[in-house]
Amino acid sequence: MGWLNYHHLLYFWMVAKEGGIARAAEQLHLAQPTLSNQIRKLEKSLGAKLFDRVGRSLVLTDTGQIVYRYAEEIFTLGRELSDALQGLPGKDTVQFTVGVPDVLPKLVVYQLLKPVLDLEEKVQLVCYEGKLHDLLADLALHRLDIVLADSPLAPATHIRAFNHLLGESSITVFAQGELAKKYKKGFPQSLHGAPMLLPTHNTTLRRALEQWFDAQGLRPQTVHEFEDSAVLKVFGQHGEGVFASPTAIESEICRQYGVKTLGRIDEIKERFYAISVERRLKHPAVVKIFDAARETLFSSELEEGMP
Repeated sequence: MGWLNYHHLLYFWMVAKEGGIARAAEQLHLAQPTLSNQIRKLEKSLGAKLFDRVGRSLVLTDTGQIVYRYAEEIFTLGRELSDALQGLPGKDTVQFTVGVPDVLPKLVVYQLLKPVLDLEEKVQLVCYEGKLHDLLADLALHRLDIVLADSPLAPATHIRAFNHLLGESSITVFAQGELAKKYKKGFPQSLHGAPMLLPTHNTTLRRALEQWFDAQGLRPQTVHEFEDSAVLKVFGQHGEGVFASPTAIESEICRQYGVKTLGRIDEIKERFYAISVERRLKHPAVVKIFDAARETLFSSELEEGMP
């Protein structure tokens, strides 16, 4: 291969981080044709393609992913060297970047990520919230270490990534004091005609609840719909309606929002996944999340499901 041209490697790294030639060229203050030419020179020196074009997007090849990981380490060390020479303390923390879909319950997210803070290494969490398909695109570009989700990666998704089931939870129905008194008796039949605060139609929980309502012959009154589960709970806290959330965080919901439980829906199981580009979990923070989820957060649910 000969001597590696680190200027070319830097240009490749920026294109991979920015997700395209145009944005990288802007950051590097280079013309797009110049940058494209430098990438081609790097590919020629390495003897392998680093990017595939999918539609208008550039996607890392398998070789490109390997080169990107090394480039990330090289230029991270370069930044640390620059800091050291300026008399700044070197970084003693590991950055762990997580994608969180906006429909995921924030209390579940906190409970899943909290064990990372107990690692021996200092970890800086960086959480990005957005639509699942956007987060998966960032995962494919190695901008994220993992994506948390309440549904697995669909087989039709053109992203090379793997699902890791963290656990599952039944559903508990909650309400503020007066509503709880009114609708707790006779649960779940009491939900017929009850004012419900529901997730929006693009959520897994909404689809599961509607199927369960139909199976039970129940017709609750949908008073409000929310994509953000935290906002939904705040409305429930103020007595605007009855709402459902995972049983795994039941006690925390009651404590934080001052609501009461009406009952559990054991027929509905909400599952939670860590989606990564690795088939086998290697990142110490991801391993910690996986182990803690199964040992603590979802342990009772797993035990109930065992024969």
